Amino acid sequence: MNHSLKQTVPQLFLRLALSFTFLSAVGDRLGLLGKNAVWGNWENFVVYTKQITAFLPESLSTFGAYSATFLEILFAILLILGFKTKATAIGAGLLLMVFGLSMSITLGFKAPFDYSVWVGCAASFLLSVQDQFQFSIDNKFNQPKNN
Repeated sequence: MNHSLKQTVPQLFLRLALSFTFLSAVGDRLGLLGKNAVWGNWENFVVYTKQITAFLPESLSTFGAYSATFLEILFAILLILGFKTKATAIGAGLLLMVFGLSMSITLGFKAPFDYSVWVGCAASFLLSVQDQFQFSIDNKFNQPKNN
């Protein structure tokens, strides 16, 4: 396996894994996962969000549920397409960091480890320091122009 392929395959897998992790969480809270659901519906997700952000006013917790969902959908789409990948990966890492810290504060230190929040956070930041993104819109726009 050549050097380029050794980097391309894991990097693409990482982008897709992060994307589908976000989409799975969104699908769960929208009731699309049936018996495989953690929350199963939006109302349960809002209750959970209020639980892990209990240190915030209730209105901010509710806003957080909507904001997290919007950002997870946005980050998933951008990572799949490979558009603004570095910035998207940083945003995804920061979102997961906030989630992990909130879980640690309210549910205890172990909780974010049980759900691999820190692994997703670290993976996002690792993705953000890559130099090139094969199979991406970014790579298409960053190609040298031939005259």
